[in-house]
Amino acid sequence: MIKVATAECFTHGHIAREIHAISQGYDGEFGPNYPLLKNVTQDLTVVCGIFAPTLSALQKVLKVDPPEPLKLIRGIKVYDEENDKKVAVMMAEAVKDLLEADMGIGTTAGIGRGGIAISTDEYTVVTSSGFYADITTHDSSRLLKRQECGIKKALSIFRDVLNDNMGKIKEYENIEIINNEK
Repeated sequence: MIKVATAECFTHGHIAREIHAISQGYDGEFGPNYPLLKNVTQDLTVVCGIFAPTLSALQKVLKVDPPEPLKLIRGIKVYDEENDKKVAVMMAEAVKDLLEADMGIGTTAGIGRGGIAISTDEYTVVTSSGFYADITTHDSSRLLKRQECGIKKALSIFRDVLNDNMGKIKEYENIEIINNEK
């Protein structure tokens, strides 16, 4: 059984929900019939899916010390894309460690394409949604498009991590792979 935990901001818990749907055989928004996830056959469980948009959630729930945000909007952290990626890694590693999961997924996005991180014991894949939006402009159509792109990209990479398909992972745009082996 592969245990997965997520700490999500701009993806609003949708990644955890979809992985749960896959693991239980449910139809979700993307669900088991989502073409990119059809072939996920591993025995999965979501041990926890956290929606963590605020700075205090990072600090108090995930116990991380993130960089200073550019801005706070009612407690919601706003970073540029570079720091979104760093914070996504912190979130993925923290939720994985806190829940003793096999895989942690972290997402956050302020200004830019956001940050997505999928962390295992061996490595962490870091990327972005591929779609630019700026939370400070409150342009909901762009924010929703970034969210959709982020969910799809995270789930696609998740599938490739499960299948240990490093060649496919390296083909994605804007990918960094960090070696976690100590």
